[in-house]
Amino acid sequence: MNPLAQLIIYTTTITGTLITLLSSHWFLTWTGLEMNMLAFTPILMKKMNPRSTEAATKYFLTQSTASMILMAAIISNSLLSGHWTIMSNTNQFPSLMMTTALSMKLGMAPFHFWVPEVTQGTSLTSGLLLLTWQKLAPISIMYQIHPSINTHILLTLSTLSIMVGGWGGFNQTQLRKIMGYSSITHTGWMMMTLVYNPTITIFYLTMYITLTTTMFLILNLNSNTTILTLSLTWNKSTQLVPLMTTTLLSLGGLPPLSGFLPKWITIQELTMNNNFIIPFTMMTMTLLNLHFYMRLIYAVSMTLFPTSNNTKMNWQFENTKPTFPIPPLIVISTLLLPISPLILTIP
Repeated sequence: MNPLAQLIIYTTTITGTLITLLSSHWFLTWTGLEMNMLAFTPILMKKMNPRSTEAATKYFLTQSTASMILMAAIISNSLLSGHWTIMSNTNQFPSLMMTTALSMKLGMAPFHFWVPEVTQGTSLTSGLLLLTWQKLAPISIMYQIHPSINTHILLTLSTLSIMVGGWGGFNQTQLRKIMGYSSITHTGWMMMTLVYNPTITIFYLTMYITLTTTMFLILNLNSNTTILTLSLTWNKSTQLVPLMTTTLLSLGGLPPLSGFLPKWITIQELTMNNNFIIPFTMMTMTLLNLHFYMRLIYAVSMTLFPTSNNTKMNWQFENTKPTFPIPPLIVISTLLLPISPLILTIP
């Protein structure tokens, strides 16, 4: 990609997200979403091949449909209420349309079908941006309109996302698809407490972005895209084996790692609001996610040479990819549980 075009595209993507985050007017918010979507589509096609073109097309069609639904909801709300301010309570029907559109943009079930396919069709760095940065703008809108969101609908969408994310990634061998289904599950977890305590949603989003960024950077270091290639990590980067294993366990939410903290707080908030069946269902479905994380751990740390798969040994070229952000991210991804007394005081 032309460096000047790349600079313009990334600048527009960041600017669109910031406009959405900082605006309190519906039209400016929608404009920021459109800027972000139109600029991010070429990022998905950074490596030109038919699969990336297909992924970018799927992303554009899904996001543009969600944008049209959101604009229809905004216009309906302005006709019914007479204003364009986000923070004021919206009417029931526009609120339902907004929830549907933003759920589609976030990739929540049952609007999740595009997430694994688009993630699989792009490079690891583009997939990382898709699953982290692209969630900021829709979640910021959900955060602002949360008083008017129907609680039962949001809980249903979140529970469906957790179930679909667990079952969908159960039999996958492509790492990007697994991370896509993992993203669907984590989105369900972070949206679950939005109507009760939106601060917990923001904390969960922060932890999710940290964990996902760490995992993608580790995979990108050796260009791992399938489970089979993970079995040779010990040969190319031996020091990465325990780090990747720990990060995967943290993604699964096992104590005493950092990934356990947001799940713990989410379950506590739901039980404090007299929801007992939903947290039980969430914890049960999360075991499915833990299963395919354990498959990755088995592939990366328990299959030493000679392996039972038919992957050829890779030639060990000198790795020139930067490793600087990985160590601090791994520390954050694994050792934050001691701050739980501070986090648990969140009002």
